[in-house]
Amino acid sequence: MLAAENVTDADGVSRRDFLRAGGLTVVGLSGAARAASLMANSNRRAILILMTGGVSQLETFDPKPDAPASIRGPFKSIETAVPGVRFGESLPGLALRSNRFAVIRSMNHSYAPIHETGMQLLQTGRLSVNGIKFPNWGSLVASNVVTKNGISPNIILPQPLAETGVATYRGQQAGILGSEWEPQLVTKDVADEPESIRRMYGDTEFGRLLLKARQLAEHGTRCVTVNLFDSLKDRITWDCHGDKSCGPATLFDYQAKLCPEFDQAMSGLLDDLSQRGMLDDTLVVATSEFGRTPQVNENMGRDHWPLCWSAIVAGGKVSGGKVIGSSDYAAAEPLERPIEPGELTATLLNWCGIDGASQSFTYEKEAISLVPHAPVTELWETA
Repeated sequence: MLAAENVTDADGVSRRDFLRAGGLTVVGLSGAARAASLMANSNRRAILILMTGGVSQLETFDPKPDAPASIRGPFKSIETAVPGVRFGESLPGLALRSNRFAVIRSMNHSYAPIHETGMQLLQTGRLSVNGIKFPNWGSLVASNVVTKNGISPNIILPQPLAETGVATYRGQQAGILGSEWEPQLVTKDVADEPESIRRMYGDTEFGRLLLKARQLAEHGTRCVTVNLFDSLKDRITWDCHGDKSCGPATLFDYQAKLCPEFDQAMSGLLDDLSQRGMLDDTLVVATSEFGRTPQVNENMGRDHWPLCWSAIVAGGKVSGGKVIGSSDYAAAEPLERPIEPGELTATLLNWCGIDGASQSFTYEKEAISLVPHAPVTELWETA
């Protein structure tokens, strides 16, 4: 079996090389079955919110109030609307709405602890193989659906990721599908929205991005990826090393800015989608490419940690108030139901009517699945 590389710069492989290697095929489903699946899910939309930089699980959705201060961090946790479930104290809006979404506390991967690895895994379902770029999840959906009324089926806000540390593939291109399926870009002008709506999301970059995502979904865009930060260089982001030369943010920036702004923007999105009757048809996933170290570092930050982090999944008729998976006492490793990023990729695709595992390409006479994962079906299971 062809092994995935931890980090691969795929720029050297052209579509011509790929086609010469074998090309894309669909296996396991008849044409009629695929058409029926796509038709049945034609009104569904999906929004992936990428908390670029790697958000700390301990300050957000998996606090450990009983852990030592060196692990727990400087802030408190708060109760949520779900008995026994606590969030970081800087997320009061989402705590009140916790019965409307599911929390995953066992995200993990074992590859290189760099941003680009997690970005690829989350957005394509797997790592580059021998220099071949796998397609962004939205591009795969776009290549399978009919564009209606000239509306792009796949959009990235505000622009593709850049300057994340390593010059390699980040999972936001059509890759082997070809340039015609590249994600499209739009401006995030929300000035035409009523002030009351803009206030729901907050007068922040996070708020404007998530409001624009709602606009796009409402107008018919099937797949929206929101980069809460489109680069990490010299900025306060979720990448909280506390190091001026590499990730200047600290946990105090989480409390003062990042968490409150995300809390309002995400709460506003959930409320807005619900009020418009769009929540059941729109799957919303918010997560990052990895988590942060259990130990607080000497700069009052946390460093890269791909062995355990959190995600939240809302809308899409997901069973609200559910916690899937669990982590150990320090949120360092999963204890129950480890979930890989590619499982979220498969979940997004499945919601849109695409079976990523059934689509493969042949390389050196071997069929390789585009997304070799199953969806997280527990999201829809009721007790």
